[in-house]
Amino acid sequence: MLSPSLHRARPALLAAVGTVAGLVLAGLPATVSHAADQESCRPDGLYRTPGVDVPYCSVYDSAGREKMGADHQRRVIGYFTGWRTGKDGTPAYLAPDIPWDKVTHLNYAFAHIDGSNKISVGTDGAANPATGMTWPGVSGADMDPEFSYKGHFNLLNKFKKQHPDVKTLISVGGWAETGGYFDDSGTRVNSGGFYSMATNADGSVNQTGIDTFATSAVDFIRKYGFNGVDIDYEYPTSMKDAGNPLDWSLSNARRSGLVKGYAALMRTLREKLDRAGAADGRHYLLSVAAPSSGYLLRGMETFQVQKYLDYVNIMSYDLHGAWNEHVGPNASLFDDGKDAELSTAGVYSTAQYGGIGYLNTDWAYHYFRGSMPAGRINIGLPYYTRGFKNVTGGTDGLWGRAPSTNCPAGSGLTKCGDGAVGIDNLWHDLDTDGKESPAGSNPMWHAKNLEKGIVGDYVTKYGFPADTKLTGTYARRYDSTLVAPWLWNAEKKVFLSTEDEQSVNAKADYVVANGIGGTMVWELAGDYGWNAAKGQYEPGSTLTSAMYEKFRSATPYGAKRSTTELPAEALDIDVDFGQFPLGDSNYPISPKLRITNHTTATLPGGTEFRFDYGTSAPGNAKDQSGWGTSVVRSDHTGSNVGGLKGDYHRVSLKLPSWQTLAPGASAEVDFVYYLPVSTPSNWTVTFGGRTYALAGDLARGTTVVEPGPGTPSGTPSPSPTSSSTQCTAVGWNPTTEYGGGSTVSHKGHSWKARWWTKGEEPGTTGEWGVWQDQGAC
Repeated sequence: MLSPSLHRARPALLAAVGTVAGLVLAGLPATVSHAADQESCRPDGLYRTPGVDVPYCSVYDSAGREKMGADHQRRVIGYFTGWRTGKDGTPAYLAPDIPWDKVTHLNYAFAHIDGSNKISVGTDGAANPATGMTWPGVSGADMDPEFSYKGHFNLLNKFKKQHPDVKTLISVGGWAETGGYFDDSGTRVNSGGFYSMATNADGSVNQTGIDTFATSAVDFIRKYGFNGVDIDYEYPTSMKDAGNPLDWSLSNARRSGLVKGYAALMRTLREKLDRAGAADGRHYLLSVAAPSSGYLLRGMETFQVQKYLDYVNIMSYDLHGAWNEHVGPNASLFDDGKDAELSTAGVYSTAQYGGIGYLNTDWAYHYFRGSMPAGRINIGLPYYTRGFKNVTGGTDGLWGRAPSTNCPAGSGLTKCGDGAVGIDNLWHDLDTDGKESPAGSNPMWHAKNLEKGIVGDYVTKYGFPADTKLTGTYARRYDSTLVAPWLWNAEKKVFLSTEDEQSVNAKADYVVANGIGGTMVWELAGDYGWNAAKGQYEPGSTLTSAMYEKFRSATPYGAKRSTTELPAEALDIDVDFGQFPLGDSNYPISPKLRITNHTTATLPGGTEFRFDYGTSAPGNAKDQSGWGTSVVRSDHTGSNVGGLKGDYHRVSLKLPSWQTLAPGASAEVDFVYYLPVSTPSNWTVTFGGRTYALAGDLARGTTVVEPGPGTPSGTPSPSPTSSSTQCTAVGWNPTTEYGGGSTVSHKGHSWKARWWTKGEEPGTTGEWGVWQDQGAC
């Protein structure tokens, strides 16, 4: 499924806010405590840059929960876009319009990556919305003379003085500016953007480009007073023809290395932000806008970047739209087992999928819950519509069809959906020929007017005559299983997927009930309020206020990743899922699990590993390497109609009895599962009668140790010639035949044959070869 955000294709000259005054604006403490105290504030699972005393306590409390103000128990993150300036006559949405007391974070959209791999919002000047534009006569939009720049950045910092608990982040990229950027004239420059900045043409990591960008991002947020960086890279996936079609020539050529480049980018950003934060006495936030579609996530391996993020914002919208013919909701909370797109693809009828539908918010949440605490996840809500015309079948359009071959120029599609146009597509974009892109994209305030049969006075600003009449009736429909409202015009056969108080309140209840960190909104300018004097809906804060009211007295969010107690002692044993088949070849999902022993002990045969993976995939993971993988506990079984009932499947696998894992050695397991999961977590390893956690989980409260007394140490002897019962075996002879189970000594190690062999030298056959290393002697 192609899942674009066509509404994001608007030119955006944008970005952030500050100077040294940013330290004051954030309301940060003048001093920070010692390293041990800072560690007590680190969120569970968050990577800490080695050797850096990160001032976590400037942002987090002693439980690792973000401090957002007494009446903000959960996040309400709003994207504030730079292009709704009002200069074109359409309704403006400026900093004074933001419901500052209702939000916790603001993401300014968008900055871009310029031709030299640096963050940019374009050339400074009076026409630059971010740093130069002014709005004389607009209430609340007068500039603060304290700052050397004007524009949105000035106003954001001005209001942050009044609302010091609100944090701002600069969001980089977006649908239109992932693989390029808009220059000062509004012309798109196909520079490569994230694709070439992070990944070379041969698929290798472009660390030079990454370092340049990350350094510039740190300088940028310091200059303009931002609290962090939000990366909106759409998309670092190995799936073919994903993301903006204008970028396919860049992305497809680099598919094999996009995930590695993404991970290197996020690690570099995390480390540079941590170092800057330590110097500045404040913790800088790092987040991403992450895809929610199971199709896109299948090509993102196990989404290895979550450990570098303070939190993830799931783009749990654009789940259905006019990029294909299947008519469905933009952002349903749950699956109903009837999704026409999934049915056509055989998802419900393929046994290995377990009947799990993956185009809904709940599925996406559980995907990320597999590797993160609930509190470090925010679900996305759209304040805009998606819609179709000429719909046939379905129930009032829902799960019907609207095929078309008249696809927007530049979309890369030969078959698409018949997107709604005209009065049903107010927030439309233009295709590469400058024509309206059919998408049924509208702000929610316009959709509310359509629902009530009102033609707002603003329509003239969008090119419609003042005497415009509506055709047909836009009847509101609601599916309580999906938690999805829509408008159905039976006369025009128009379907518009909407969001309103009923669905937003239900999603807010879901956030509270599951301990989720909060919500993210694209975009604030689409929210609505009723203007009684004019008798019409206009931009407002109805939906944002509804979430605030739900969250203000909620219990604190879930700060722990594991749902069961794990050992406090951890071993330095690395586990990594890698070598994923590329993109469309990755079914079933079949990576290699590589386990590397960095302790001083040899792990004996029978050593048991356990881990959790998210219920976004059914509980049927297995291995093909003789490790006896089995699912020993499932928090959910069966289909996910109405929601997944729990978070984890618990897996057990054991080092084969004939195999050991010496210090520094690795073993690989061929793994198989059937729907995407994020990085498996909550690992334990058991041997010698003791169970340990693994250091790589980065769990709060764990201490990395070496295996304790009573555990087979397997440590090398002081001298390779010292006596040892392990080396009583005769030395290996290249002319001798050895049967399975035979033991020999060779070059200071003992070796055990897995099967018959002759002439194969121990130490040269590899970890899966005939000779298994039994340790030094």
